Amino acid sequence: MKKRMKRIIIIPVILIGIFLSTVSFKSDFFEIAKQIEIFTTLFKEINMNYVDETNPAALMDTAIKSMLSDLDPYTNYWNEQDVEESRINNSGEYTGIGALVKTGPEAITVVEAYKDYPADKAGLKAGDEIIKIGNVNVSDFQEDAGELLNGAPNSSINLTYRRQGEVKQTTLERGSVELNAVPFYKLLEDNSGYIVLSRFNARASSEVARALKDLKNQGADKIILDLRGNPGGLLNEAINVSNIFIPEGELIVTTKSVIEKYNREYFTQKEPIDTKIPLVVLVNGRSASASEIVAGAVQDLDRGVVVGARSFGKGLVQRPRELAYGTQLKVTISRYYTPSGRCIQALDYRRRDENGKAIRTQVEDYNEFTTRNGRKVFDGGGILPDVKLETSEFSDITQALLYQDAIFDYATKYYYSHELQDASNFEFTDSDYEDFKNFLKTSGFKYTTATEKELEEMLEKAEDEELKSQISSQISGIRQQIEAFKKQELNNKKPEIVSLLTDEIIKRYFYKEGLYEYYTGNNPEIKKAKAILNNPTEYSSILN
Repeated sequence: MKKRMKRIIIIPVILIGIFLSTVSFKSDFFEIAKQIEIFTTLFKEINMNYVDETNPAALMDTAIKSMLSDLDPYTNYWNEQDVEESRINNSGEYTGIGALVKTGPEAITVVEAYKDYPADKAGLKAGDEIIKIGNVNVSDFQEDAGELLNGAPNSSINLTYRRQGEVKQTTLERGSVELNAVPFYKLLEDNSGYIVLSRFNARASSEVARALKDLKNQGADKIILDLRGNPGGLLNEAINVSNIFIPEGELIVTTKSVIEKYNREYFTQKEPIDTKIPLVVLVNGRSASASEIVAGAVQDLDRGVVVGARSFGKGLVQRPRELAYGTQLKVTISRYYTPSGRCIQALDYRRRDENGKAIRTQVEDYNEFTTRNGRKVFDGGGILPDVKLETSEFSDITQALLYQDAIFDYATKYYYSHELQDASNFEFTDSDYEDFKNFLKTSGFKYTTATEKELEEMLEKAEDEELKSQISSQISGIRQQIEAFKKQELNNKKPEIVSLLTDEIIKRYFYKEGLYEYYTGNNPEIKKAKAILNNPTEYSSILN
Protein backbone atom coordinates (compact mmCIF):
# COMPACT_ATOMS: atom_id res chain seq x y z
CA MET A 1 0.00 0.00 0.00
CA LYS A 2 2.84 2.40 0.92
CA LYS A 3 4.64 1.59 -2.33
CA ARG A 4 1.47 2.29 -4.26
CA MET A 5 0.98 5.61 -2.42
CA LYS A 6 4.59 6.60 -3.20
CA ARG A 7 4.00 5.77 -6.85
CA ILE A 8 0.81 7.88 -6.86
CA ILE A 9 2.72 10.85 -5.35
CA ILE A 10 5.85 10.53 -7.51
CA ILE A 11 4.08 10.24 -10.90
CA PRO A 12 2.31 13.65 -10.63
CA VAL A 13 5.57 15.28 -9.51
CA ILE A 14 7.39 13.91 -12.56
CA LEU A 15 4.53 14.98 -14.84
CA ILE A 16 4.57 18.49 -13.35
CA GLY A 17 8.36 18.68 -13.89
CA ILE A 18 8.01 17.57 -17.51
CA PHE A 19 5.18 20.04 -18.03
CA LEU A 20 7.16 22.97 -16.55
CA SER A 21 10.30 22.16 -18.57
CA THR A 22 8.20 21.77 -21.72
CA VAL A 23 6.47 25.09 -21.10
CA SER A 24 9.88 26.74 -20.57
CA PHE A 25 11.27 25.19 -23.75
CA LYS A 26 8.18 26.17 -25.75
CA SER A 27 8.40 29.69 -24.37
CA ASP A 28 12.07 30.00 -25.40
CA PHE A 29 11.35 28.39 -28.76
CA PHE A 30 8.48 30.76 -29.44
CA GLU A 31 10.62 33.80 -28.53
CA ILE A 32 13.44 32.62 -30.82
CA ALA A 33 11.02 31.96 -33.69
CA LYS A 34 9.35 35.32 -33.14
CA GLN A 35 12.62 37.27 -33.27
CA ILE A 36 13.82 35.35 -36.36
CA GLU A 37 10.60 36.20 -38.16
CA ILE A 38 10.93 39.89 -37.23
CA PHE A 39 14.54 39.99 -38.41
CA THR A 40 13.81 38.12 -41.66
CA THR A 41 11.00 40.51 -42.51
CA LEU A 42 13.14 43.55 -41.69
CA PHE A 43 16.09 42.24 -43.72
CA LYS A 44 13.88 41.63 -46.76
CA GLU A 45 12.23 45.05 -46.54
CA ILE A 46 15.58 46.87 -46.31
CA ASN A 47 17.01 45.09 -49.33
CA MET A 48 13.86 45.61 -51.38
CA ASN A 49 13.11 49.23 -50.50
CA TYR A 50 16.28 51.08 -49.48
CA VAL A 51 17.02 54.17 -51.56
CA ASP A 52 20.46 52.94 -52.72
CA GLU A 53 21.62 49.52 -53.83
CA THR A 54 22.42 47.30 -50.84
CA ASN A 55 24.87 44.46 -50.33
CA PRO A 56 22.88 41.71 -48.55
CA ALA A 57 25.99 39.70 -47.61
CA ALA A 58 27.73 42.74 -46.09
CA LEU A 59 24.59 43.75 -44.19
CA MET A 60 24.18 40.25 -42.80
CA ASP A 61 27.87 40.09 -41.83
CA THR A 62 27.49 43.38 -39.93
CA ALA A 63 24.31 42.16 -38.24
CA ILE A 64 25.92 38.92 -37.09
CA LYS A 65 29.07 40.60 -35.76
CA SER A 66 27.04 43.29 -33.97
CA MET A 67 24.89 40.65 -32.30
CA LEU A 68 27.89 38.60 -31.16
CA SER A 69 29.76 41.67 -29.88
CA ASP A 70 27.27 41.86 -27.00
CA LEU A 71 28.46 38.45 -25.74
CA ASP A 72 32.26 38.04 -25.53
CA PRO A 73 35.17 38.50 -27.98
CA TYR A 74 35.60 34.74 -28.40
CA THR A 75 32.11 33.92 -29.67
CA ASN A 76 32.59 34.48 -33.39
CA TYR A 77 31.12 33.73 -36.78
CA TRP A 78 33.63 31.95 -39.03
CA ASN A 79 33.40 32.05 -42.81
CA GLU A 80 34.96 29.27 -44.88
CA GLN A 81 38.39 30.95 -44.80
CA ASP A 82 38.25 31.26 -41.00
CA VAL A 83 37.35 27.58 -40.70
CA GLU A 84 40.34 26.62 -42.85
CA GLU A 85 42.65 28.88 -40.83
CA SER A 86 41.51 27.18 -37.62
CA ARG A 87 42.20 23.77 -39.16
CA ILE A 88 45.71 24.92 -40.08
CA ASN A 89 46.40 26.25 -36.58
CA ASN A 90 45.26 23.01 -34.97
CA SER A 91 47.06 20.69 -37.38
CA GLY A 92 50.26 22.74 -37.56
CA GLU A 93 50.60 22.26 -41.32
CA TYR A 94 49.62 24.30 -44.38
CA THR A 95 50.82 25.32 -47.83
CA GLY A 96 51.84 28.94 -48.21
CA ILE A 97 54.78 31.36 -48.14
CA GLY A 98 55.94 30.53 -44.61
CA ALA A 99 55.40 33.83 -42.84
CA LEU A 100 53.30 35.31 -40.06
CA VAL A 101 51.44 38.30 -41.51
CA LYS A 102 48.94 40.93 -40.40
CA THR A 103 46.35 42.15 -42.89
CA GLY A 104 45.49 45.87 -42.99
CA PRO A 105 43.26 47.90 -45.31
CA GLU A 106 46.15 49.03 -47.53
CA ALA A 107 48.81 46.34 -47.12
CA ILE A 108 49.75 43.00 -45.58
CA THR A 109 52.57 43.46 -43.10
CA VAL A 110 55.11 40.68 -42.66
CA VAL A 111 55.37 40.13 -38.90
CA GLU A 112 57.84 37.25 -39.13
CA ALA A 113 59.38 35.31 -42.01
CA TYR A 114 60.02 31.72 -40.90
CA LYS A 115 63.61 30.61 -41.38
CA ASP A 116 64.33 28.69 -44.62
CA TYR A 117 60.73 28.85 -45.86
CA PRO A 118 59.71 30.49 -49.18
CA ALA A 119 59.22 34.04 -47.83
CA ASP A 120 62.61 33.98 -46.13
CA LYS A 121 64.35 32.52 -49.19
CA ALA A 122 62.76 35.25 -51.35
CA GLY A 123 64.25 37.91 -49.07
CA LEU A 124 61.10 39.11 -47.28
CA LYS A 125 61.74 40.66 -43.87
CA ALA A 126 59.62 41.61 -40.87
CA GLY A 127 58.17 45.06 -41.49
CA ASP A 128 57.82 44.62 -45.26
CA GLU A 129 54.38 45.72 -46.49
CA ILE A 130 52.93 43.58 -49.28
CA ILE A 131 50.82 45.89 -51.46
CA LYS A 132 50.16 43.65 -54.45
CA ILE A 133 49.72 39.88 -54.87
CA GLY A 134 49.95 38.93 -58.53
CA ASN A 135 47.71 41.46 -60.26
CA VAL A 136 45.57 42.11 -57.17
CA ASN A 137 46.08 45.29 -55.14
CA VAL A 138 45.63 44.52 -51.45
CA SER A 139 43.76 47.81 -51.01
CA ASP A 140 41.17 46.72 -53.62
CA PHE A 141 40.54 43.29 -52.12
CA GLN A 142 37.35 43.20 -50.07
CA GLU A 143 38.00 39.94 -48.20
CA ASP A 144 41.09 38.93 -46.20
CA ALA A 145 43.84 39.43 -48.78
CA GLY A 146 46.14 37.26 -46.70
CA GLU A 147 44.29 34.22 -48.04
CA LEU A 148 45.81 34.93 -51.47
CA LEU A 149 49.23 34.05 -50.08
CA ASN A 150 48.20 30.41 -49.58
CA GLY A 151 47.77 28.00 -52.46
CA ALA A 152 48.87 24.75 -54.08
CA PRO A 153 52.37 23.40 -53.38
CA ASN A 154 55.07 24.67 -55.76
CA SER A 155 52.71 27.24 -57.29
CA SER A 156 54.39 30.53 -58.15
CA ILE A 157 53.36 33.88 -56.70
CA ASN A 158 54.51 37.41 -57.56
CA LEU A 159 54.62 39.93 -54.71
CA THR A 160 55.03 43.68 -54.76
CA TYR A 161 56.05 45.08 -51.39
CA ARG A 162 57.19 48.29 -49.75
CA ARG A 163 60.33 48.41 -47.59
CA GLN A 164 61.41 51.62 -45.88
CA GLY A 165 59.48 53.63 -48.49
CA GLU A 166 60.99 51.77 -51.48
CA VAL A 167 58.78 49.53 -53.65
CA LYS A 168 60.29 46.13 -54.50
CA GLN A 169 59.17 42.93 -56.21
CA THR A 170 59.91 39.25 -55.67
CA THR A 171 58.68 35.88 -56.91
CA LEU A 172 58.48 32.77 -54.78
CA GLU A 173 57.04 29.27 -54.81
CA ARG A 174 54.58 28.24 -52.13
CA GLY A 175 55.64 25.28 -50.05
CA SER A 176 54.53 23.06 -47.20
CA VAL A 177 54.88 24.82 -43.86
CA GLU A 178 55.09 23.03 -40.52
CA LEU A 179 54.36 25.00 -37.36
CA ASN A 180 56.17 23.15 -34.60
CA ALA A 181 54.57 23.30 -31.18
CA VAL A 182 58.09 23.02 -29.70
CA PRO A 183 60.27 25.26 -31.89
CA PHE A 184 63.29 25.02 -29.56
CA TYR A 185 64.74 22.97 -26.73
CA LYS A 186 68.25 22.75 -25.30
CA LEU A 187 70.28 21.32 -22.45
CA LEU A 188 71.74 24.26 -20.49
CA GLU A 189 75.15 24.32 -18.85
CA ASP A 190 73.73 23.53 -15.38
CA ASN A 191 71.89 20.43 -16.69
CA SER A 192 68.56 22.28 -16.83
CA GLY A 193 66.47 21.23 -19.81
CA TYR A 194 64.86 24.24 -21.49
CA ILE A 195 61.70 23.56 -23.57
CA VAL A 196 59.74 26.23 -25.45
CA LEU A 197 56.08 25.34 -26.08
CA SER A 198 54.68 28.00 -28.40
CA ARG A 199 51.23 26.61 -29.26
CA PHE A 200 48.83 23.82 -28.30
CA ASN A 201 48.22 22.22 -31.69
CA ALA A 202 47.64 18.51 -32.30
CA ARG A 203 51.35 17.76 -31.88
CA ALA A 204 51.99 19.72 -28.67
CA SER A 205 52.16 16.86 -26.15
CA SER A 206 54.07 14.49 -28.45
CA GLU A 207 56.69 17.19 -29.18
CA VAL A 208 57.07 18.10 -25.48
CA ALA A 209 57.40 14.42 -24.59
CA ARG A 210 60.03 13.89 -27.30
CA ALA A 211 61.99 16.94 -26.14
CA LEU A 212 61.86 15.86 -22.50
CA LYS A 213 63.08 12.33 -23.27
CA ASP A 214 65.91 13.66 -25.41
CA LEU A 215 66.97 16.18 -22.75
CA LYS A 216 66.94 13.51 -20.04
CA ASN A 217 69.09 11.28 -22.23
CA GLN A 218 71.53 14.20 -22.52
CA GLY A 219 71.67 14.51 -18.74
CA ALA A 220 68.91 16.96 -17.82
CA ASP A 221 67.93 16.65 -14.16
CA LYS A 222 65.56 19.65 -14.00
CA ILE A 223 63.21 21.30 -16.52
CA ILE A 224 62.14 24.82 -17.54
CA LEU A 225 58.90 24.81 -19.58
CA ASP A 226 58.46 28.15 -21.34
CA LEU A 227 54.80 29.05 -21.99
CA ARG A 228 55.36 32.80 -22.41
CA GLY A 229 53.42 34.21 -25.33
CA ASN A 230 51.61 30.89 -25.90
CA PRO A 231 47.98 31.81 -26.78
CA GLY A 232 46.61 28.33 -26.15
CA GLY A 233 44.82 25.91 -28.45
CA LEU A 234 43.43 22.41 -28.02
CA LEU A 235 42.07 21.48 -24.59
CA ASN A 236 42.99 17.79 -24.88
CA GLU A 237 46.60 18.77 -25.61
CA ALA A 238 46.68 20.90 -22.44
CA ILE A 239 45.60 17.78 -20.50
CA ASN A 240 48.21 15.63 -22.27
CA VAL A 241 51.05 18.12 -21.71
CA SER A 242 50.15 18.28 -18.00
CA ASN A 243 50.09 14.48 -17.94
CA ILE A 244 53.75 14.36 -18.97
CA PHE A 245 54.69 15.66 -15.50
CA ILE A 246 51.57 14.72 -13.47
CA PRO A 247 50.41 11.18 -12.54
CA GLU A 248 47.52 9.38 -14.21
CA GLY A 249 44.08 10.02 -12.68
CA GLU A 250 44.67 13.59 -11.51
CA LEU A 251 42.08 16.30 -12.09
CA ILE A 252 43.57 18.97 -14.38
CA VAL A 253 40.66 21.25 -15.23
CA THR A 254 36.90 21.54 -14.79
CA THR A 255 34.47 23.23 -17.16
CA LYS A 256 31.24 24.74 -15.81
CA SER A 257 28.20 26.07 -17.66
CA VAL A 258 24.48 26.69 -17.21
CA ILE A 259 24.07 23.91 -19.79
CA GLU A 260 24.44 20.64 -17.91
CA LYS A 261 26.13 18.64 -20.69
CA TYR A 262 29.06 21.07 -20.77
CA ASN A 263 29.86 20.54 -17.07
CA ARG A 264 32.87 18.21 -17.17
CA GLU A 265 35.98 17.21 -15.28
CA TYR A 266 39.15 16.38 -17.19
CA PHE A 267 41.65 13.95 -15.69
CA THR A 268 45.07 12.73 -16.82
CA GLN A 269 44.66 9.36 -18.55
CA LYS A 270 48.16 8.16 -19.39
CA GLU A 271 51.33 7.05 -17.67
CA PRO A 272 53.47 10.18 -17.12
CA ILE A 273 57.08 10.46 -18.25
CA ASP A 274 58.50 11.99 -15.05
CA THR A 275 56.58 13.11 -11.95
CA LYS A 276 59.65 13.87 -9.84
CA ILE A 277 61.98 15.99 -11.96
CA PRO A 278 62.09 19.58 -10.58
CA LEU A 279 60.00 21.83 -12.83
CA VAL A 280 59.64 25.59 -13.43
CA VAL A 281 56.91 26.92 -15.73
CA LEU A 282 57.34 30.41 -17.24
CA VAL A 283 54.23 32.52 -18.00
CA ASN A 284 53.45 36.13 -18.83
CA GLY A 285 50.52 38.33 -19.83
CA ARG A 286 50.31 36.69 -23.24
CA SER A 287 50.10 33.12 -21.89
CA ALA A 288 46.45 32.20 -22.32
CA SER A 289 43.83 29.46 -22.23
CA ALA A 290 45.54 26.06 -22.58
CA SER A 291 48.77 27.60 -21.22
CA GLU A 292 46.86 28.66 -18.12
CA ILE A 293 45.38 25.18 -17.72
CA VAL A 294 48.87 23.66 -17.61
CA ALA A 295 50.33 26.36 -15.34
CA GLY A 296 47.26 26.21 -13.06
CA ALA A 297 47.46 22.44 -12.71
CA VAL A 298 51.22 22.51 -12.01
CA GLN A 299 50.68 25.20 -9.37
CA ASP A 300 47.57 23.76 -7.68
CA LEU A 301 49.04 20.26 -7.49
CA ASP A 302 52.38 21.67 -6.26
CA ARG A 303 54.11 19.88 -9.11
CA GLY A 304 56.39 22.81 -9.93
CA VAL A 305 57.09 26.51 -9.48
CA VAL A 306 55.46 29.12 -11.73
CA VAL A 307 57.65 32.14 -12.58
CA GLY A 308 56.92 35.37 -14.48
CA ALA A 309 53.81 37.57 -14.49
CA ARG A 310 50.08 36.97 -14.15
CA SER A 311 48.83 35.17 -17.24
CA PHE A 312 46.24 36.59 -19.64
CA GLY A 313 43.08 35.26 -17.97
CA LYS A 314 41.27 33.61 -20.89
CA GLY A 315 39.10 31.03 -19.18
CA LEU A 316 36.18 30.83 -21.60
CA VAL A 317 35.76 27.57 -23.49
CA GLN A 318 34.70 27.65 -27.15
CA ARG A 319 33.28 24.93 -29.34
CA PRO A 320 32.66 25.20 -33.10
CA ARG A 321 29.11 24.56 -34.31
CA GLU A 322 28.53 23.75 -37.97
CA LEU A 323 26.39 26.23 -39.90
CA ALA A 324 25.35 26.35 -43.57
CA TYR A 325 27.69 26.63 -46.59
CA GLY A 326 30.85 25.53 -44.76
CA THR A 327 30.65 28.26 -42.12
CA GLN A 328 30.82 27.83 -38.35
CA LEU A 329 29.85 29.52 -35.12
CA LYS A 330 32.61 29.40 -32.52
CA VAL A 331 30.51 29.76 -29.38
CA THR A 332 31.53 30.06 -25.74
CA ILE A 333 30.01 27.12 -23.86
CA SER A 334 31.64 27.12 -20.42
CA ARG A 335 34.40 28.42 -18.13
CA TYR A 336 37.68 26.82 -17.04
CA TYR A 337 38.49 26.10 -13.38
CA THR A 338 41.83 24.87 -12.02
CA PRO A 339 42.10 21.80 -9.72
CA SER A 340 41.75 24.02 -6.62
CA GLY A 341 38.55 25.55 -8.00
CA ARG A 342 39.89 28.88 -9.31
CA CYS A 343 38.23 30.40 -12.36
CA ILE A 344 40.84 31.35 -14.96
CA GLN A 345 38.67 34.00 -16.65
CA ALA A 346 39.71 37.59 -15.87
CA LEU A 347 36.96 39.70 -17.49
CA ASP A 348 33.28 39.26 -16.65
CA TYR A 349 31.32 39.85 -19.84
CA ARG A 350 28.04 39.42 -17.96
CA ARG A 351 28.79 42.65 -16.08
CA ARG A 352 29.85 45.77 -17.97
CA ASP A 353 30.66 49.35 -17.05
CA GLU A 354 28.90 52.44 -18.38
CA ASN A 355 31.06 52.29 -21.53
CA GLY A 356 30.02 48.72 -22.25
CA LYS A 357 33.40 47.22 -21.30
CA ALA A 358 33.60 43.96 -19.38
CA ILE A 359 34.47 44.35 -15.71
CA ARG A 360 37.73 42.95 -14.32
CA THR A 361 37.67 41.45 -10.82
CA GLN A 362 39.23 43.83 -8.31
CA VAL A 363 41.97 42.63 -5.96
CA GLU A 364 39.76 43.12 -2.91
CA ASP A 365 37.23 40.72 -4.46
CA TYR A 366 39.70 37.88 -5.12
CA ASN A 367 38.75 34.56 -3.52
CA GLU A 368 41.26 32.42 -1.66
CA PHE A 369 41.93 28.78 -2.52
CA THR A 370 44.57 26.29 -1.44
CA THR A 371 46.98 24.05 -3.32
CA ARG A 372 47.50 20.39 -2.45
CA ASN A 373 50.21 21.36 0.04
CA GLY A 374 47.97 24.03 1.59
CA ARG A 375 49.57 27.07 -0.07
CA LYS A 376 47.26 30.05 -0.57
CA VAL A 377 46.38 30.91 -4.16
CA PHE A 378 43.78 33.33 -5.49
CA ASP A 379 41.45 33.68 -8.43
CA GLY A 380 40.79 36.99 -10.17
CA GLY A 381 41.68 35.73 -13.60
CA GLY A 382 44.76 34.07 -14.98
CA ILE A 383 47.52 32.38 -13.00
CA LEU A 384 49.50 34.52 -10.56
CA PRO A 385 53.09 33.18 -10.47
CA ASP A 386 54.75 31.93 -7.32
CA VAL A 387 57.68 34.20 -8.22
CA LYS A 388 56.89 37.50 -9.96
CA LEU A 389 59.39 39.35 -12.19
CA GLU A 390 58.95 42.92 -13.44
CA THR A 391 60.52 42.03 -16.81
CA SER A 392 57.52 39.77 -17.44
CA GLU A 393 54.90 42.41 -16.64
CA PHE A 394 52.58 44.06 -19.19
CA SER A 395 51.49 47.40 -17.76
CA ASP A 396 48.94 49.67 -19.44
CA ILE A 397 51.60 51.66 -21.28
CA THR A 398 53.32 48.46 -22.45
CA GLN A 399 50.02 47.10 -23.71
CA ALA A 400 49.49 50.35 -25.64
CA LEU A 401 52.96 50.07 -27.17
CA LEU A 402 52.23 46.52 -28.30
CA TYR A 403 48.73 47.28 -29.55
CA GLN A 404 49.93 50.20 -31.67
CA ASP A 405 52.95 48.26 -33.01
CA ALA A 406 55.37 50.85 -31.58
CA ILE A 407 57.86 48.19 -30.45
CA PHE A 408 57.54 46.33 -33.76
CA ASP A 409 58.02 49.49 -35.82
CA TYR A 410 61.03 50.63 -33.79
CA ALA A 411 62.65 47.21 -34.22
CA THR A 412 62.24 47.63 -37.99
CA LYS A 413 63.93 51.04 -37.80
CA TYR A 414 66.72 49.61 -35.63
CA TYR A 415 67.34 46.70 -38.01
CA TYR A 416 67.97 48.95 -40.99
CA SER A 417 70.26 51.32 -39.06
CA HIS A 418 72.41 48.89 -37.03
CA GLU A 419 74.62 45.92 -37.80
CA LEU A 420 74.56 42.98 -35.42
CA GLN A 421 76.79 39.97 -35.99
CA ASP A 422 76.46 38.21 -32.64
CA ALA A 423 73.43 38.11 -30.37
CA SER A 424 75.14 36.67 -27.31
CA ASN A 425 76.44 40.01 -26.05
CA PHE A 426 73.62 42.22 -27.31
CA GLU A 427 72.39 44.89 -24.91
CA PHE A 428 69.70 47.50 -25.50
CA THR A 429 71.52 50.46 -23.97
CA ASP A 430 70.26 53.56 -22.17
CA SER A 431 71.05 55.65 -25.26
CA ASP A 432 69.02 53.17 -27.36
CA TYR A 433 66.11 53.64 -24.98
CA GLU A 434 66.33 57.42 -25.30
CA ASP A 435 66.25 56.97 -29.08
CA PHE A 436 63.15 54.81 -28.68
CA LYS A 437 61.42 57.51 -26.63
CA ASN A 438 62.27 60.10 -29.30
CA PHE A 439 60.89 57.71 -31.92
CA LEU A 440 57.57 57.59 -30.07
CA LYS A 441 57.25 61.38 -30.32
CA THR A 442 57.21 61.25 -34.12
CA SER A 443 55.51 57.90 -34.69
CA GLY A 444 51.98 58.92 -33.75
CA PHE A 445 51.96 56.79 -30.61
CA LYS A 446 49.15 57.74 -28.23
CA TYR A 447 48.70 56.55 -24.69
CA THR A 448 45.49 57.51 -22.92
CA THR A 449 45.35 56.79 -19.21
CA ALA A 450 42.20 55.77 -17.38
CA THR A 451 42.38 59.10 -15.54
CA GLU A 452 42.33 61.00 -18.85
CA LYS A 453 39.24 59.12 -19.97
CA GLU A 454 37.46 59.93 -16.72
CA LEU A 455 38.59 63.54 -17.01
CA GLU A 456 37.02 63.86 -20.47
CA GLU A 457 33.77 62.38 -19.17
CA MET A 458 33.82 64.84 -16.27
CA LEU A 459 34.38 67.75 -18.71
CA GLU A 460 31.34 66.70 -20.74
CA LYS A 461 29.22 66.75 -17.60
CA ALA A 462 30.75 70.07 -16.52
CA GLU A 463 29.84 71.56 -19.90
CA ASP A 464 26.27 70.37 -19.51
CA GLU A 465 26.16 72.01 -16.09
CA GLU A 466 27.90 75.17 -17.38
CA LEU A 467 30.86 74.65 -15.03
CA LYS A 468 33.56 74.15 -17.67
CA SER A 469 34.83 77.74 -17.72
CA GLN A 470 35.01 77.86 -13.93
CA ILE A 471 37.24 74.80 -13.62
CA SER A 472 39.32 75.25 -16.81
CA SER A 473 42.49 76.32 -14.97
CA GLN A 474 42.32 73.34 -12.63
CA ILE A 475 41.73 71.03 -15.59
CA SER A 476 44.76 72.48 -17.38
CA GLY A 477 46.90 71.76 -14.33
CA ILE A 478 45.63 68.19 -14.11
CA ARG A 479 46.42 67.62 -17.78
CA GLN A 480 49.97 68.83 -17.28
CA GLN A 481 50.37 66.44 -14.36
CA ILE A 482 49.01 63.56 -16.46
CA GLU A 483 51.46 64.32 -19.27
CA ALA A 484 54.33 64.36 -16.77
CA PHE A 485 53.10 61.05 -15.38
CA LYS A 486 52.98 59.48 -18.86
CA LYS A 487 56.54 60.52 -19.59
CA GLN A 488 57.62 59.10 -16.25
CA GLU A 489 55.77 55.83 -16.98
CA LEU A 490 58.15 55.15 -19.87
CA ASN A 491 60.97 55.26 -17.31
CA ASN A 492 59.09 53.40 -14.57
CA LYS A 493 58.22 50.54 -16.90
CA LYS A 494 61.59 50.51 -18.63
CA PRO A 495 62.56 46.90 -17.65
CA GLU A 496 59.48 45.33 -19.23
CA ILE A 497 59.64 47.57 -22.33
CA VAL A 498 63.37 46.94 -22.86
CA SER A 499 62.75 43.20 -22.53
CA LEU A 500 60.20 43.31 -25.35
CA LEU A 501 62.37 45.58 -27.51
CA THR A 502 65.30 43.20 -27.06
CA ASP A 503 63.16 40.21 -28.07
CA GLU A 504 61.89 41.91 -31.22
CA ILE A 505 65.32 43.17 -32.29
CA ILE A 506 67.14 39.85 -31.74
CA LYS A 507 64.42 38.08 -33.74
CA ARG A 508 65.00 40.42 -36.72
CA TYR A 509 68.62 39.37 -37.06
CA PHE A 510 68.62 35.75 -35.91
CA TYR A 511 65.02 34.50 -36.28
CA LYS A 512 63.05 32.85 -33.47
CA GLU A 513 65.74 30.19 -33.07
CA GLY A 514 68.32 32.87 -32.41
CA LEU A 515 66.05 34.57 -29.91
CA TYR A 516 65.61 31.35 -27.90
CA GLU A 517 69.36 30.78 -28.02
CA TYR A 518 69.85 34.32 -26.69
CA TYR A 519 67.30 33.61 -23.94
CA THR A 520 69.33 30.70 -22.59
CA GLY A 521 72.19 32.98 -21.60
CA ASN A 522 70.58 36.37 -21.06
CA ASN A 523 66.87 36.20 -20.27
CA PRO A 524 65.99 37.31 -16.68
CA GLU A 525 63.16 34.79 -16.33
CA ILE A 526 65.37 31.88 -17.35
CA LYS A 527 68.13 33.08 -15.05
CA LYS A 528 65.64 33.16 -12.16
CA ALA A 529 64.28 29.74 -13.08
CA LYS A 530 67.80 28.28 -13.07
CA ALA A 531 68.55 29.91 -9.71
CA ILE A 532 65.43 28.34 -8.16
CA LEU A 533 66.08 24.91 -9.67
CA ASN A 534 69.71 24.96 -8.52
CA ASN A 535 68.66 25.72 -4.96
CA PRO A 536 66.66 22.70 -3.73
CA THR A 537 65.95 24.42 -0.40
CA GLU A 538 64.38 27.45 -2.10
CA TYR A 539 62.48 25.23 -4.58
CA SER A 540 61.00 23.15 -1.73
CA SER A 541 60.21 26.19 0.42
CA ILE A 542 58.20 27.77 -2.40
CA LEU A 543 56.12 24.62 -2.86
CA ASN A 544 55.65 24.00 0.88
